[in-house]
Amino acid sequence: MALSDKVTSFDIAALAGVSQPTVSRALRGDKTVSAATRLRIEAIARQLNYKVDRAASSLRKGEARTLALLFFEDPLPDDSHINPFFLSMLGSILKTCALRGYDLLTSFQQLSADWHVDYADSRKADGLILLGYGDWQLYRARVEQLVGQKTRFVRYGSVAASGGLGTVIGCDNRAGGAAVGRHLIERGRRRVAFIGEASDHYPEFRDRYRGLADALREAGLAADPGLHVDALSSEQAGYEATQRLIARGIGFDSLFAASDLIALGALRALDEAGLVVPRAVSVVGFDDIPAASLTRPPLTTVAQDYARAGAVLVDTLVRQIAGEPTDHLTLPATLVVRAST
Repeated sequence: MALSDKVTSFDIAALAGVSQPTVSRALRGDKTVSAATRLRIEAIARQLNYKVDRAASSLRKGEARTLALLFFEDPLPDDSHINPFFLSMLGSILKTCALRGYDLLTSFQQLSADWHVDYADSRKADGLILLGYGDWQLYRARVEQLVGQKTRFVRYGSVAASGGLGTVIGCDNRAGGAAVGRHLIERGRRRVAFIGEASDHYPEFRDRYRGLADALREAGLAADPGLHVDALSSEQAGYEATQRLIARGIGFDSLFAASDLIALGALRALDEAGLVVPRAVSVVGFDDIPAASLTRPPLTTVAQDYARAGAVLVDTLVRQIAGEPTDHLTLPATLVVRAST
């Protein structure tokens, strides 16, 4: 072969002693090709300075080689409209997309807009990754629509509340809540308040509360309904809910916030009320967002494995696009102990 000739996948196949389809699968990272064969093919491709023509390959398959990442629009005081927990996941999603040979589009998903039409239906993207959903009872109609249209999508949320509506990757919220309860009990706390809406509208918060109740029950204690105040996941909501809790005049020695954003507001309300953390009240959050380690005192919280979650979301969607079956996955939750307890 002359140096001026354009190298093709058939040339690589001849040198590697495999078929041309095997070369194509190996160069796109298909796991059906053995590691040894893939490494040999990749080495020959580098030696010949061969570049995969992704555009041509995508056209042949009728694929855009693009995924759409859609964030649920959260009203936040800094106008970012993105829960900082999901921002932590973004880097992993981007990296995994690059490794799998996909581009990534990002946008907001608003309940008032037909965002599924803008992406999957118009073929701008081969599949959707959905992060966040607000009120699940309102949001599920959109998910049902995606299922009915056979849209390829995966979402991060409550596996327990999946209801057969697509593939869900999520955290073991109930186990995380139980770990918080056991930790507080070990610290000698018996009157645990919970800030967060623990209902079917917010199933992740509900499961965190149920986990707390499990731990209290194990210790011969019971969750006091008077120490539960509903709140959505924002700092202001946590602040106002904690003010309402204090105003009830019911004694509590610890506070479990359903998210770190709620916990940030709770810390401010406790400080204004002269309740010193952790001497008077121990405080625990959930998510381990970057700000959790920067509070005064640093916040004990439950970490979700956002790096693994991002990679699994992408890999699961890519398998769907390839026509492979996918299933839910529950990732472990890890208690991170800091000075707030």
